[in-house]
Amino acid sequence: MQQLLLDVRPPARPELARFVAGRNVELMAQLVAMLDGTAAERMVYVWGAPGSGKTYLLAAWANACAARGLSVDTSGQRGAQAVIADAVEGWDAAQQQAGFAAFNRVREAGGLWLAAGTVAPAALPLMPELKTRFGWGLVFQLQPLDDAEKRAALGRHAETLGFRLDPQVADYLLKHTARDMQSLLRVLEALDRYSLEAKRPITLPLLRQLLAGA
Repeated sequence: MQQLLLDVRPPARPELARFVAGRNVELMAQLVAMLDGTAAERMVYVWGAPGSGKTYLLAAWANACAARGLSVDTSGQRGAQAVIADAVEGWDAAQQQAGFAAFNRVREAGGLWLAAGTVAPAALPLMPELKTRFGWGLVFQLQPLDDAEKRAALGRHAETLGFRLDPQVADYLLKHTARDMQSLLRVLEALDRYSLEAKRPITLPLLRQLLAGA
């Protein structure tokens, strides 16, 4: 059972439709408008605590851009029609220089730019010119989901896996496992696999058995 938890992968292809917006409705509306070509501002910076869903959101948006036929760069350091930069607070000097040049190219070309970090632009440990660039467009703080929204996200993902999530199972997951959404989804997928291998329905006792063996 330990191997089940270790081997399970994040959702194979993050999708915007599976991202529960919660209190981030304005951010989601902006990202959709950028995809549709109706956004007045095409440069966005998102910040939030680790585990708040930034990485999933950026990956989902990158996939949506690719599905629209746009060229996509997910390093934040090369030219493309849509450039995505995650965890920018960890960029070294060379990455900062490349990111600065990429930002300028994208803006001049009228491309799309989406970056994310753990703090607001002014607090980033980056060169001043780059911090300024990140603050030029729209800046959103990604608001974490509350428990009700996490239950909704878990239930939605369970439906994509082909089963209905019992509320007791969702409550137990929130109380006894890591509470960030990516970890919750990984355990839910591990539970689905374990249910199939054990040929047993997904119930609270089955979840407890899985976690006890992990």
